[in-house]
Amino acid sequence: MLTDVWTSLLLVWITCVPYTSMTPIISQSKSLQTGSTALLRGLVEGQRILSRAKRGWVWNQMFVLEEFSGPDPILVGRLHTDLDVGSTPIKYVLAGEGAGTIFAINEITGDIHAMKRLDREEKAEYTLTAQVTNRDTDQPLEPPSEFIIKVQDINDNPPQFVEGPYRASVPEMSQVGTSVTRVTATDADDPVYGNSAKLVYSILEGQPYFSIDPNTAIIKIALHGMDREMREEYLVVIQAKDMGGHMGGLSGTTTVTVTLTDVNDNPPKFSKSLYEFVIPEDLGIGKPGGKVKANDRDIGENAKSTYNIIDGDERDVFEITTDAQTQEGILRLKKPLNFETKKSYTLKVEAANIRFDPNSGAPFKDTATVKIAVEDSDEPPVFSKPTFVLQVDENAPINTVVGTVTARDPDVTGSLVRYFIDRHTDLERQFNVNVDDGKITLAKPLDRETDMWHNITVTATEIRNQISRAIVAIRVLDINDNAPEFATEYEAFLCENGKPGQVIQTVSAVDKDDPIQGHYFEYRLIPEMLNNPNFTIKNNGDNSISVLAKHDTFRRQKQEMYFLPIIVTDNGNPPMSSTNTLTIRVCGCSREGIVQSCNVEAYVLPIGLSMGALIAILACIILLLVIVVLFVTLRRHKNKPLIIKDDEDVRENIIRYDDEGGGEEDTEAFDIATLQNPDGINGYLPRKDIKPDLQFMPRQSGGPNGVDVDEFINVRLHEADNDPTAPPYDSIQIYGYEGRGSIAGSLSSLETASSDSDQNYDYLREWGPRFRRLGELYSVYDSCGV
Repeated sequence: MLTDVWTSLLLVWITCVPYTSMTPIISQSKSLQTGSTALLRGLVEGQRILSRAKRGWVWNQMFVLEEFSGPDPILVGRLHTDLDVGSTPIKYVLAGEGAGTIFAINEITGDIHAMKRLDREEKAEYTLTAQVTNRDTDQPLEPPSEFIIKVQDINDNPPQFVEGPYRASVPEMSQVGTSVTRVTATDADDPVYGNSAKLVYSILEGQPYFSIDPNTAIIKIALHGMDREMREEYLVVIQAKDMGGHMGGLSGTTTVTVTLTDVNDNPPKFSKSLYEFVIPEDLGIGKPGGKVKANDRDIGENAKSTYNIIDGDERDVFEITTDAQTQEGILRLKKPLNFETKKSYTLKVEAANIRFDPNSGAPFKDTATVKIAVEDSDEPPVFSKPTFVLQVDENAPINTVVGTVTARDPDVTGSLVRYFIDRHTDLERQFNVNVDDGKITLAKPLDRETDMWHNITVTATEIRNQISRAIVAIRVLDINDNAPEFATEYEAFLCENGKPGQVIQTVSAVDKDDPIQGHYFEYRLIPEMLNNPNFTIKNNGDNSISVLAKHDTFRRQKQEMYFLPIIVTDNGNPPMSSTNTLTIRVCGCSREGIVQSCNVEAYVLPIGLSMGALIAILACIILLLVIVVLFVTLRRHKNKPLIIKDDEDVRENIIRYDDEGGGEEDTEAFDIATLQNPDGINGYLPRKDIKPDLQFMPRQSGGPNGVDVDEFINVRLHEADNDPTAPPYDSIQIYGYEGRGSIAGSLSSLETASSDSDQNYDYLREWGPRFRRLGELYSVYDSCGV
């Protein structure tokens, strides 16, 4: 066994040597014998040798190449122990990851072989355990030891751009060296061992516009003045190569699509410097009259422009707005045009970008000239005023001139104007207008108290049927043509115990007229009532009067009601007056002066009831008496039953309608003798209030021989009519007697001209399924010879 640590140092040196130097060492041995002290002594010459306890075998790790595909298993290494001196039967045992499947060991020599092709990218190392046992007894001779087999990398994986292809953007006109984006490639080979994973980047396509840093893979602008308006998109092909970019290295590629984003580096530009428009003079306010457009090579917000009128004659007549969708300048009318006043306009329009780049220094605007020619249009007449206010006195005579409306034709031709009233605004045809000069006259008298204002519409029409309208408001002026009258139908109440001079009623008047100076009414009694001993009036100074009592001896028994005529006169010119009558009732009042009763009949009632209450009580009494009389009358005139019904008198028959009867001689089934007649003969009437005491005896069945049925019925009818005891029972009578000698005879008398044997009933089968059974019966009957 090894006796010092330098053996381990030597093993470490073996694991660190390059692949080309390690292969022969591995092929020779992976263990160091304790007898190799001379080699160790040479390596550590001049140094103090340290000693350690012996152990059977010492080793650390082994290596195997990945992707080895030789015909035979590859030797990985050999295990050896000092106990293997030939005398002791030993056996090497291998356990752990891949033991027995991937790795196999020679039990006698300790050689380890790789049985399969290994891939370092799938698994880089395997941990196994080795042990030496007695071949005969399988007893372990040494404790198990753990070691590692590492899969040695080869350059078998090209670089890959996992995130590709890439898209990037950079502003146009960017400076050289401006970073665009960064790409990243990965290599699955071992980055520690050799240069298999050392990548170098380069551009295959995209020069001279772009460059890439070979180590950081940052793509940068390589050309100055890259203009988006010239070219917007570039395709760059990037390559990543391993082995540091040297010959024999593997490579991978990806694409980067670089888009130049827009910056505001182009001003708007009008497509032409002069625009000419023809606009009719009757164009409506706010209506478009023309469009201009300035094109901008930029896009998005950088291409948006605003339009303004910066110069020109009468700039306040027009305005220009921007269409957000089409980026056009729309010329609109702000004021009405008049061909007769001004026939043309010249404007200077400017288009400027909304967004401005201060670093560009260029003016981002453009101007153009707009010439507008006004086109003459046939305009409707124009009234001198949009609204006319006229006045006329009420009750003015017909054909009185109210006023005049005027209109003119604004066109150069100056056509004649004709006037008309829109009758929809003058349904009662109270006004007329002169067609030629526009004078409005009265067609009917007006009453201010009915309508104070009249609003009519007058139309003006020229020769080319152009129409315009104007509103004419006519005010009816008041004249004093209505006399004043009481404001309401006054009815005053005077207490019997009132004092002289007390106010009975305050009276005011109204007048339908409306004088300019206002109303003033004068009240006075009629001349016949000037010396009235009962009442007087007093002016209150506010167009009202108070009616006063002159004494306190008013009594209802003496006079219940007084009538006081009063004359009311206004201050009009000429003054108008009317006589109005005030009704005064004498009433009984309480001590506080509250009216309690105004009817004289109340004093003659012993119980103190008023006449209204008494009338109501009498009406109720009369109504009750009428109800009682009607009830008694109805009871006395109640109809008695015509027939006395008895529970035992039940006449109900069950009639069987499918009974054919016994033929012409059968008269027992029905009794026709029960024919009844409510009217008797010989002056006798049947009793209707009692049951009949006599019953008809049973008659012989059948009629006499040779008797006709008509005669038989007449006989029985006569007997029933003359029976005074037969009640008027109604029943359904069935006459089944045919009698002898009937012309109709019997159905049994029907015969055929041919015999049954001559008949052929086969045709019954041809009539359908309903006659099939009948045909079979007749066929059987015929076959039997019956």
